[in-house]
Amino acid sequence: SPFATACADETLTGYAPGVYRLEEIDGARFDWGATLDLTEEGRISGQAPCNSYSAAQEAPYPWFQPGPIAATRRACLHMSGEAEFFEALGAMTLAEASGPVLILSNDAGREMVFRRED
Repeated sequence: SPFATACADETLTGYAPGVYRLEEIDGARFDWGATLDLTEEGRISGQAPCNSYSAAQEAPYPWFQPGPIAATRRACLHMSGEAEFFEALGAMTLAEASGPVLILSNDAGREMVFRRED
């Protein structure tokens, strides 16, 4: 179809679809468990340490600009890890997908490293 290219997903989801597990924030290992689901066009979602979440993400790759993050409101023992995760995710502005590894970063030198789950 001549219109196929017009609706190609130019976002991170189109370039690196899959579900990714967070490994590090700013060089420190993140053991609380969190995922980033890039399977739905124009959105990100996933599981934070305590709650599931979703947000719009329509910026073209390599830019990353999540909209307001909506999360369920379940409390758990890892609320500090939860807050750290959402704060970092909201601060990211660039994405770099390389094989199974996904790196989100920003101009301030912050970084989140994810690895795709098989």
